[in-house]
Amino acid sequence: MNYSLQDLKGKRVHFVGIGGYGMSGLARIMRTDGIEVSGSDMKDSKILTGLRALGAVAVQGHRAENVEGADFLVYTSAIHADNPEMLKAQQMGIPILSRAQALAILISGSVSVAVAGAHGKTTTTSMLTVAIQSCGEDPSFSIGGTVSAAGSNAHRGTGKYFVIEADESDGSFVEYRPFGAIITNIEHDHVQHFPTEELFFDAFRDFIATIAPEGFLVYCADDAGAALCGSETKHCRTISYGVHPDADLRIDHIELNPTGSTARALWHGRAIGTLEIHVPGHHNLLDAAAALSAGLALGLPALELMNGLSTFRGAGRRFEFKGQVDGIRVIDDYGHHPTEISVTLQAAKRYATDGRVLVLFQAHHYWRTKAFATEFAAALDIADHAWVLEVYGPGETPLEGGMGTSITDLMKNGTFEPNFITVVDAIAAEAKPGDVIMTVGAGGDVGSLGPVILESLAKRNEK
Repeated sequence: MNYSLQDLKGKRVHFVGIGGYGMSGLARIMRTDGIEVSGSDMKDSKILTGLRALGAVAVQGHRAENVEGADFLVYTSAIHADNPEMLKAQQMGIPILSRAQALAILISGSVSVAVAGAHGKTTTTSMLTVAIQSCGEDPSFSIGGTVSAAGSNAHRGTGKYFVIEADESDGSFVEYRPFGAIITNIEHDHVQHFPTEELFFDAFRDFIATIAPEGFLVYCADDAGAALCGSETKHCRTISYGVHPDADLRIDHIELNPTGSTARALWHGRAIGTLEIHVPGHHNLLDAAAALSAGLALGLPALELMNGLSTFRGAGRRFEFKGQVDGIRVIDDYGHHPTEISVTLQAAKRYATDGRVLVLFQAHHYWRTKAFATEFAAALDIADHAWVLEVYGPGETPLEGGMGTSITDLMKNGTFEPNFITVVDAIAAEAKPGDVIMTVGAGGDVGSLGPVILESLAKRNEK
């Protein structure tokens, strides 16, 4: 059954797992829309505190009684079918929506742009949001990370545009049916849902097919997977970007610097200005080109779009600077796929200039570690040394060949260390002025260790 935003007005929507980035963002937007919100999460957090300040009822722990009085229930793929709140909603006949279905309701009626791809979604979505804002617009957005300039990952704007990050992990991004879309790249991942590469590509083809015929698809001409799907798309306008000579939005005269990059931007062969960003790495320059392409496809002015991109200072947990002690910089990054980690560490090497890059990594999911152990090892060996924690596999059974040692056994410069205290002390003892320490990983606690490392570095200097 299809629901509209009007169907939610005056009703109470309950979120199972409300503390997650995506779910909390939807909850905030619904509160702005005047919808009553409740939700639960296994852990209390600052996110829940913030939602309570907006008038939401957010509690710790999943219990059947939390659902009583709710009119709709929203869940994510991380929630199991035997969750007591899911079971209670089924018993009471409460309509149950996936997170993607709920977001699809919120973006209906807007000029929506969905950003998809194996890597770079959060950064590209954030860049496009900032670029549109620079044009004097107030777009709505829902992103898988915090936009540094906004201090939030979700916002109900007053304008007609709605920019969203489209998560491909379970194929649910076909629910969005956007006006326009960006495909940054397509590389096999999420093997528990897509055992073969062809199934993964088919999911993207299905997503592209939902783009409005009067809308557009922006895709990276430099990525073989995105370029293939882009070339197959006939039902809507297509726009390619990259360094490829035939790209509609081509970048050249590229200068990669330690803390940012510049390039000349050419739109259909005509130079339109200099694309300048203040986050490092060629991959981020491509993400900026994607955002610029989408902005141009929306009919927004090139100069204002590029001015906005020049102000972008990153998204939360995307090469995020956490602090510095004694000339040692600590950076946190969400990287969860070997290709992401590879390009991030290449950027980190440039960022470190004469210093070393030391990495603390935690893989996310046993199945991903088993599928890509060799690739993880090669990517992490780009660093001067990497310490690998045990895999974070929420609710999963450990797999032989999918553990932390499965990676370090294949590395030249890797150490397996599952103890958080020991590994923090080890990396702090090894670091020297000029080095860059990277905490890398999508789940678990690795993203919270940056401040702990900084504290350890400070204590080391006190001795």
